[in-house]
Amino acid sequence: MGYTAETFQNEFLALGATEVNAIVTVTSSGAEGGLRTAGASEIIIVDCSGSMQAEGRMQAARQAAKAAVGCIDDGVHFAIIAGVSTAQQLYPAPGQLAVSTQETRAQAVTAIDRLQANGGTAIGAWLKLAGQLLAQRPGDIQHAILLTDGENGEYKGYLESVLTEIGGSFTCDCRGVGTNWTVSELRKVANAMLGTVDIVARPEDLAASFTQMMTSAMGKTSADVQLKVWTPVNATVRFVKQVEPQVADLSGKRVQDGPRAGRYPLGSWGAEARDYHVCVDVPPGAAGDEMLAARVSVVEGENVLSQALVRAVWTEDSALSTRINRQVAHYTGQAELADAIQAGIEARKNGDDHTATMKFGRAAQLAHESGNKATEELLATVVDIEDAVTGTVRLRRKVEAADEMALDTRSTKTVRVGRAQ
Repeated sequence: MGYTAETFQNEFLALGATEVNAIVTVTSSGAEGGLRTAGASEIIIVDCSGSMQAEGRMQAARQAAKAAVGCIDDGVHFAIIAGVSTAQQLYPAPGQLAVSTQETRAQAVTAIDRLQANGGTAIGAWLKLAGQLLAQRPGDIQHAILLTDGENGEYKGYLESVLTEIGGSFTCDCRGVGTNWTVSELRKVANAMLGTVDIVARPEDLAASFTQMMTSAMGKTSADVQLKVWTPVNATVRFVKQVEPQVADLSGKRVQDGPRAGRYPLGSWGAEARDYHVCVDVPPGAAGDEMLAARVSVVEGENVLSQALVRAVWTEDSALSTRINRQVAHYTGQAELADAIQAGIEARKNGDDHTATMKFGRAAQLAHESGNKATEELLATVVDIEDAVTGTVRLRRKVEAADEMALDTRSTKTVRVGRAQ
């Protein structure tokens, strides 16, 4: 499995400057012939609360779960959880994982037909059971799909305690069907579990969504890749963020690795590329001073797969020090875009139309500047964009809940520099 790591930065700093920014692009060729370097395990969690009976959601969820099962490769360990007020294992027998074959997939499909909408929503309990099942397969590429249509009904703080306990132990992609669930709640799960969150507004689109998630999961060939960032004495990492394909702050997930280094989890990988923003604070230097601000390594266990260097060079030449690297500028804008959208939605909910208009206006401007057409189109469902260049927008009086939730969930999706979506 081949990895490359490449640094994009303006290494020149003005005298007195102490902040070094770099974008590190990590690219993986995937395993040779698409073969996994580890085993794989999958959990499908389907909300079976009473509200799933509405609008044909339960029937659609059954079809989606069957579609996902059909995508599981032979030899992959898997299980299906029915999510009610507790977590109930639907297939195979409680506490076990099935090995995917034509026969076990057919048995799972038969079991899925037994799913009935009846009960409450207990996302923490569902995730805890998934974690217990996956713990039987340490070293596997571990992935779960979680579907819900409502707000979590567990006592306050329980979901957070579960996420603290199992956060990052497997990847979990979260989907909300309909508009009665809470984006911030599922985003909290997705962030803790290095996964994604999205809305499936129409139940009939669930099968396509599940198929896409499972197909993507089956394309992962490496289990637990990490970014190891080493800094010299007197230098400290301010933050590490994934900035493409979506914004995700990894800073809080740092695990210390010796006195000068920390590791940040990147989850499982296939043939793909992702971009990371590394920001380091360094002591100020004199004109002509140079230093290695950080050494960024892509690692799997103790194996160093690739390495990139972040440098700092102090100069009196303001033409050099004021030049902003294109990649750094682009992704700083993409992170601001996500923040502006989420702040705009919050202000609108709170009846603060002035702040909402300002935030959405800035978002329209940033989306236009960066060529993020998908986000610009989503913004246009919530505001009338009169002039994207100046960020002049007008709030719409009537906004569909599904449109606002789509904008919210997809606000963190980014585009590469110079690449339209």
